[in-house]
Amino acid sequence: MGRVRILLADDHAMICAGFQKLLEPEYEVVGCVGDGHALLKTAVELKPDVVLLDIAMPLLNGLDAGRELKQIMPDIKLIFVTMNHDSDIAMAAFRIGASAYLLKNSQAAELLQAVRAALRGITYVTPQIKRAMDEIFIRDPSAINRPRHLTDRQREVLQMLAEGHSMQTIADTLQITHRTVRFHKSRIMEELAITTNSELVQYAMKNGIISSV
Repeated sequence: MGRVRILLADDHAMICAGFQKLLEPEYEVVGCVGDGHALLKTAVELKPDVVLLDIAMPLLNGLDAGRELKQIMPDIKLIFVTMNHDSDIAMAAFRIGASAYLLKNSQAAELLQAVRAALRGITYVTPQIKRAMDEIFIRDPSAINRPRHLTDRQREVLQMLAEGHSMQTIADTLQITHRTVRFHKSRIMEELAITTNSELVQYAMKNGIISSV
């Protein structure tokens, strides 16, 4: 049996290089991509066993890319490595099928621990946010299974709008019509009960769709 294959997804090349150096003595790093769309395309082509991915990535964020990837490749292990300390975002990551969630300021040994746990089918949460997640679950046991309100396409459109892309750019990138983008925006704002672009951006930041840093 060959070595475990890992694909990296982060829009910072130096971080990818650091992860690769750390992982390669034990695993085969098959590549690094910089956005969610590239992650989906490359994962289907290379068929890794594990994906290390950030929450905040351009065009398609890690949560939505991970959700789509689990639909395509249900057995793949998703390990989120992020700057986002928000326990609600961590909960959302596990809701879509994550195997592990840790922070970029974690110790290097913790990343290896998380990968090994994921490969054994064990969920790993960094101690830095585990307590907060436990408190959320105690207050609301249904939180881990709470459904999302937007479709995958709506979340894609929302992310690109919040990133400041024009409707025409969104239409070209997603290969849909300008009219369809306007329709999605209208439905998003109706579903979320928001009326302004600034509220749309605030929602995207609060829910980990775009980075707030």
